[in-house]
Amino acid sequence: MDAVPRLSRRGLLRLGGGLATVAATGAALSGCGGAQDGVAADGTVTIEIWHGQTDIGKKALTDLVAVFERGHPGIRVKLGGGVLADAMLQKVTAALAAGTYPDIAYVFGSDLASVARSPQIADLTDLVRSGPTPWSDYWAPARAAVTVNGKVRAAPALLDSLAVVCNRKLFREAGLPLPKAGWSWDDFRATARALTDTRRGRFGTGWPGVGDEDTVWRLWPMIWDLGGDVIAADGKRIGFADSGARALEVVAGLAHDRSVYVDPKPGTEQMYQVFLSGRMGMTLTGPWQLPDIRQAKVDYHVVPLPSFSGRPVSVSGPDTWTVFDNGTARVRAARTFVSWLMQPQQDVRWDAAAGSLPLSRRAQALPAWQHQSSATEGLAVFTKALETARVRPVHAAYPQVSQALGQAVVGVLLGRRTPAQALRDCASDANAALRIPR
Repeated sequence: MDAVPRLSRRGLLRLGGGLATVAATGAALSGCGGAQDGVAADGTVTIEIWHGQTDIGKKALTDLVAVFERGHPGIRVKLGGGVLADAMLQKVTAALAAGTYPDIAYVFGSDLASVARSPQIADLTDLVRSGPTPWSDYWAPARAAVTVNGKVRAAPALLDSLAVVCNRKLFREAGLPLPKAGWSWDDFRATARALTDTRRGRFGTGWPGVGDEDTVWRLWPMIWDLGGDVIAADGKRIGFADSGARALEVVAGLAHDRSVYVDPKPGTEQMYQVFLSGRMGMTLTGPWQLPDIRQAKVDYHVVPLPSFSGRPVSVSGPDTWTVFDNGTARVRAARTFVSWLMQPQQDVRWDAAAGSLPLSRRAQALPAWQHQSSATEGLAVFTKALETARVRPVHAAYPQVSQALGQAVVGVLLGRRTPAQALRDCASDANAALRIPR
């Protein structure tokens, strides 16, 4: 869900999983990776993690590794990778082809289906379902994001949700009441219009405008609320042919009203800077953005996403720790580390630093998280959204579906396509991708 360190989190979500695939690498990789490499003469095992984090997330992970190593003297953890998380799929794909993959990598949930097609990915079903924290205690989005064809192919690493953050000062100046849970997308559009002041360079809201995953994932809650789905039950076509057009009408309305700032650059940093500088009334974002908002001293309010039905719905974009098979000793050590990292005490430490939400209800109940939540305005709203949040499907064709929908959203934002036209083009490209055997 980018999270995690500023740009590395939802500059992230963002690219929607590159279109690379590892489907054909398995046959050539038997025995790759150096089965006993990393095992010292005294039996100490060294594992490598490609973590994908920027400074804040890297420091949090470094601190956790130090604690882990003190309690597990037979395991050493090397942090590396050399790329941010948004480039991890490409690096992992190349590494699998070359047989030089790490023991653990930080992989977006939307990319896991592509990566998990390689036989070098460890099956963690028994690990997570027999761990100290009951599998059912993890939030549903965390469980769904790591499950491929009924098997758990990674450990949940980071959890988020979407809500709307409002600038209280701009609402006061516009004479508008702050929105409340249960509001509608019509309310959202009207509020954005009322907040817009073109003379002062103020926008009601913003939307990423480059067609990446950050552009797309804000639309899924609307589609789900309208009864649609990302992929139809038969797996051969999109499940939002009708609901997608109606969702795009909301985007078209914002564009028509000129109340939406369209961010032309990847990473969504410009959009957030407009909000942080006091020139945007509302932003659809996640908990990863709260540290920046607080640092900028924005007087803010968090409210659940609007809906069409009145029922709460949000989207979560979980990320994963994916374990690779470099031999029995290293797999065992990697499994030990991710199992430890998932447990509530470590999870809460990571969450507080990385802008994540607790992976499990048990972690949520810890005093440390309760303190974090009570001390951070709006954090409880994002956590509660997990009760009804859904995730994008762990499907190998999802990146192509996302790319097609991203172009549709951009076409509507820029006034180049009507919602109906944009959805037709999207359906044509996405359905073609879904028909390709995988």
